[in-house]
Amino acid sequence: MVKLLKQLFDFYLNASVHVALGVYCLLKITALLNDVKLDVHLSFFVFFGTISCYNFVKYGVEAKKYILTSNTYHQLIQVFSLISLAISLYHLFFLTLDSLYILSILLLLAGFYALPILPRAKNLRSLGGLKIFMVALIWGGMTVLLPTIEAGYDLRWDEWILLIQRIILVLILLLPFEIRDLAYDSPELRTIPQRIGVARTKLFGYCLIPLMFLLIFMQDFLTLIDVASNAVLCFILGTMIFFTKRNQSKYFSSFWVEGIPLLWLLVVLALKNFI
Repeated sequence: MVKLLKQLFDFYLNASVHVALGVYCLLKITALLNDVKLDVHLSFFVFFGTISCYNFVKYGVEAKKYILTSNTYHQLIQVFSLISLAISLYHLFFLTLDSLYILSILLLLAGFYALPILPRAKNLRSLGGLKIFMVALIWGGMTVLLPTIEAGYDLRWDEWILLIQRIILVLILLLPFEIRDLAYDSPELRTIPQRIGVARTKLFGYCLIPLMFLLIFMQDFLTLIDVASNAVLCFILGTMIFFTKRNQSKYFSSFWVEGIPLLWLLVVLALKNFI
């Protein structure tokens, strides 16, 4: 029984369900902090679309090897990804035209990230220094711009501030992965830890945390929940960076770091109920 539960848990992580849950949590947080109604079709599209997109990026960069794989475990992830893609495409047809415009730009960026576009690089993902900024921009657009546009609201000053905050947040969350992957990444990638080392990468993360927090005071409309929830988030992020190291436990980044959006959502919900 324990072995089965571990296999299910590993599949939950390897099939990008945990990542998708994190993206949904950020989507929900945007709706809660901005007091906008989160569209159910957008929620399903983002959740299942994240699963299919992330699995393609992780396992399908070499498309021939991915499609023709004989590995049963990867075949199971393939089937799961195709089902997720079908569900996301179904909900895509219910989104507004404005949302589709934003989404087309984000999908174009995602395509640049995964597919060959430059003569001396396989894709933007192979340009290590640019990789995490591209991911952060896509996550930010998905979890800030889309729910706002889909709810019928204009993009005001506060939404743009929130977008910048969200991009910084994702950059911070990606740093433990960059440090972990030092053992696997080619030196040619020139990732942030490869360029400046682990200690300076962690210092970079520490510097981003107060910047992200101080940005909330540039908002036109600021609530106690905004300040309190972001303060708790910054404490969690600081603790995460402190414990980040090159030789990580198996689940440190893939579960605990990717679970921070879920923890933040629980904090926001608790504050909403008690403040």
